[in-house]
Amino acid sequence: MTDFMTRDFLLQTETARHLYHNHAACMPIIDYHCHINPAEIAENRVYENLTQVWLYGDHYKWRAIRTNAVPERLVTGPADDYQRFEAWAAAVPKLIGSPLYHWTHLELQRYFDIFDPLSSKTAPAIWEKTKAVLDSLPVREIMRKSGVELICTTDDPADDLQSHKAIADSGFATKVLPAFRPDKALRVEKPTFTAYIAELSKASGLTINSVDNLKAALAQRLDHFQAHGCRAADHGLETVPYHPASEAELNAIFKQALKSEEISQTETAAWQTELLLFLAKEYHQRGWAMELHYGIRRDNNTIMYNKLGPDTGFDCLSGCTSPEGLINLLNALAQENKLPKTLIFCANPADNTTINTLAGCFQGEEAPAKVQQGTAWWFNDTRHGMENQLTDFAALSALGNFIGFLTDSRSFLSYPRHEYFRRILCNLLGGWAENGEYPAGAELERIVEDISYNNAKRFLGF
Repeated sequence: MTDFMTRDFLLQTETARHLYHNHAACMPIIDYHCHINPAEIAENRVYENLTQVWLYGDHYKWRAIRTNAVPERLVTGPADDYQRFEAWAAAVPKLIGSPLYHWTHLELQRYFDIFDPLSSKTAPAIWEKTKAVLDSLPVREIMRKSGVELICTTDDPADDLQSHKAIADSGFATKVLPAFRPDKALRVEKPTFTAYIAELSKASGLTINSVDNLKAALAQRLDHFQAHGCRAADHGLETVPYHPASEAELNAIFKQALKSEEISQTETAAWQTELLLFLAKEYHQRGWAMELHYGIRRDNNTIMYNKLGPDTGFDCLSGCTSPEGLINLLNALAQENKLPKTLIFCANPADNTTINTLAGCFQGEEAPAKVQQGTAWWFNDTRHGMENQLTDFAALSALGNFIGFLTDSRSFLSYPRHEYFRRILCNLLGGWAENGEYPAGAELERIVEDISYNNAKRFLGF
């Protein structure tokens, strides 16, 4: 029997162990999409306990705790921090087969030198030991200890990016760059749209009373982000739309929205199509990468949404994916030679084959695998999901050009997820080599190093 989560965790062959320990593990981390709060890096926050760093804002863990039939006060509050930690500790032993189980114990091992499994029995001692360590582990030290070279946060166009400036001016070795996330400008159907336009107008210094004015304001914010090192833009969509409309139609939709009138699904699709086409051309001009995330149906539990708001653990996969809209959007941009480098993430794994075959239709000289599937995302961020994504990418594209993993996380203790991915990658590739499907040696080692680090650095132009 193999011992619990040893040095060779998940590495089932000698080749896999060689690839991981001598190549993947040596590479720095580029986390090119996350939800880390840059203000906490600017102030070099010190967390008081594990609940603050683990359970504040982590809806992955909240979902798991809820399956234990506990009161919501132990999940999102107002229970005290230790009570919430106890609820998590009680849930963890039941998470056999879940990445949450592995992530939790990798984090305990790497940051706190704790190798005992977390449970209700071990919770008190783990709580006390981790509290003592966290006192001397501010977030910048966590990032340094994790080997993080660069991260991209997720930032609204109206953000002043002062935290990013403060971090850059401080001389912190890890680069913390913004990523442009214009979702609020695309969500014309939302009741918050009018207030957001006012916020964007203030940030840009421009009056926004037409579609052209809005584009000018977004372009001004793109310049602001570029001046702070931005190299990527991200979009969270339920589906990828393609429904072109005339300028008059778009301005009519805009006026309806500003008057808080109802916007139809067709009008929303037309609005999003126009802004996505405009923004993608701007990204191409600047050499940025465009990330498209879709395939999630959000806020399904109305009672809990009304109590807690969005991003609280009540989302699921969407059965309605977007190949037609995605194909037409990329094709329209390609016809004008304005298609930027593009990363496509779909939460529904049923789209893996479509995305990888579609990517082959839109390659170019700007970068290897200019259009490619992004890493296994959200509910696919599991061992099974990663293996499927890697296998499909390899079968239908060129896996050696894949730009690798990102955490998509709000927690500073999430960097061992890169280790988890790299172990899975090395085990998969090592197995292929030992089966005689690919030669072991320098080329395989280079592929591991490239997917772990080099490809992301080149693709995103860091």
